[in-house]
Amino acid sequence: MKEFWNGRYESSEYAYGTEPNKYFKEILNNYNLEGKILLPGEGEGRNAVYAAKKGLNVFAFDISIEGKKKALKLADKEKVSITYEVGDFLQMSLTNNSFDVAAMIFAHFPPNIISIYHKKIAELVKPDGIIILEGFSKGHFDLQQRNPNAGGPKNVDLLFSIHQIKTDFSNFEILELAEKEIELKEGEFHKGKARVIRFCGRKKV
Repeated sequence: MKEFWNGRYESSEYAYGTEPNKYFKEILNNYNLEGKILLPGEGEGRNAVYAAKKGLNVFAFDISIEGKKKALKLADKEKVSITYEVGDFLQMSLTNNSFDVAAMIFAHFPPNIISIYHKKIAELVKPDGIIILEGFSKGHFDLQQRNPNAGGPKNVDLLFSIHQIKTDFSNFEILELAEKEIELKEGEFHKGKARVIRFCGRKKV
């Protein structure tokens, strides 16, 4: 998987563009979020850089060194600072209840570890903190067959369901949880009609 993402990110072009994800931007602005934000699977840094420009203290990570290089380049261009680590999330030294926000934007992990990752991320968020998630839903699978440019994992087991999100983030008050059909315009690899799960939750005190 590391080789796949390094290959996708090694081009000088940004695979998913340099603009932040629309849902991520909307939630950040609507809730006036501030403090320290965790961005797992951050890729080329478009959301990290936007968060930093909004004044948040950014900690991002990914398995791709090429993703990190592109993210730091974008941060430098936009004159902001972000912390970006490369490696296995579960091996990182992070303190529980230390982040005000965590955002997973199209952060799809293998089915055998996805719930472990989600629960670990939930533990890292402070009580009253916010989680933001947008990812491809299981309903996206058929759309992807018709339009591969829409993006997303080709294995349906890697796609999200509302039930899974409710289960993995059961200690969060649901501010929004819905499956929606949207039009993606995010670089070369997210183009066209897609079905996504959108989740915003507040950690119960």
